[in-house]
Amino acid sequence: MDFNFHQPVERRGTSCVKWDSADRVFKGTDLLPMWIADMDFPTAPAIQQQLHSRVEQGIFGYGILPPEYYQTVAGWMRRRHGCEVKPEWITYTAGVVPALNYAVQAATQPGDEVMLNTPIYHPFYQAVEEQGRTLVKSPLREKDLYYTFDFEDMERRVTERTKAFLLCSPHNPVGRVWKREELERLADFCLRHHLTVIADEIHHDLVFEEHTMFLNISPEIARQTILCTAPSKTFNLAGIQIGNAIIPDDELRKRFKGLVVKAHAFSANSFVAPAVIGAYGQSEEWLDQLIAYLKGNMELFCSAIESELPRLRVRKPEGTYLAWVDCSGLGLSPDGLKRFLVEKCRLALSDGAGFGDGGEQFARFNLACPRSTVQECIRRLRAGCR
Repeated sequence: MDFNFHQPVERRGTSCVKWDSADRVFKGTDLLPMWIADMDFPTAPAIQQQLHSRVEQGIFGYGILPPEYYQTVAGWMRRRHGCEVKPEWITYTAGVVPALNYAVQAATQPGDEVMLNTPIYHPFYQAVEEQGRTLVKSPLREKDLYYTFDFEDMERRVTERTKAFLLCSPHNPVGRVWKREELERLADFCLRHHLTVIADEIHHDLVFEEHTMFLNISPEIARQTILCTAPSKTFNLAGIQIGNAIIPDDELRKRFKGLVVKAHAFSANSFVAPAVIGAYGQSEEWLDQLIAYLKGNMELFCSAIESELPRLRVRKPEGTYLAWVDCSGLGLSPDGLKRFLVEKCRLALSDGAGFGDGGEQFARFNLACPRSTVQECIRRLRAGCR
């Protein structure tokens, strides 16, 4: 079956953050929103059918997640990623960001240090600082917009007070899909320093290179890992609030689940189970075609920047649907860059400075949209730069 990703869908007027909030948030008019990371595609037909069936039943009282939910998640991890997950390792959360916050609490004590690499998705900073932990920032090493771990810097910064490491894999915003040898070296670093790894792999299905699940590195590192995944990015389900924390170690999982229970956040809404069963159980062909379409969007966008916009730089990402664009060639201050993109280009983009150190001269473009939207984005960039 062929799926149509070209057809635009009107999202204005649907209480959609991306489209209905863009002009207000960015203080502009008639902005093209390519910021917040959801997709402008309808979700897979099988998911829609599962949700329709649930709606037709007509009662939305208190519910539980059935065994099929956990079996479906585990089956997807095994079939799609070669990762053996026992259903009992899985704890439902209302998204990956809440899971990161529970994970920091489960793995550390107030005042402990948590290490991460910058630039990085901004809720990582919040998950550390809002839980009363101390942030240890190690910048990624960058050459020609290719980012790698700086293990020498990480060794300099780690201390006896460092108790956890926050991993973004694939990495948001720089688009790296970490190679297995890179993750093996990271695992060695965390094992030697007794760091619990909190791995956000929400983009693990959206890759153009081979992706290695961190649980697949070794049994030793798996025992001190909290793996956070979700179908929300993969199948455009963020509004249904689904996340899964996969924790092989019994004691670590007990602490994590205790925090979820204490927050009274263990109950899933009526649409979580049908959405996951429709996604992970019935929509693999849709995902394969989506990835091919996203790859085409990336190639179009990056080629246009390279050939038509010499003051901008971009490197095709290895994963995610996000392009990390270096705008330093425009010679603007961070505030000036924000104004330029809004006032001259009429684009609503994620500000690179929000991702922390190293992002001040960047903007993040969300290319999970019909190709006509990408073409309009390029047109606006071209006009603004003129």
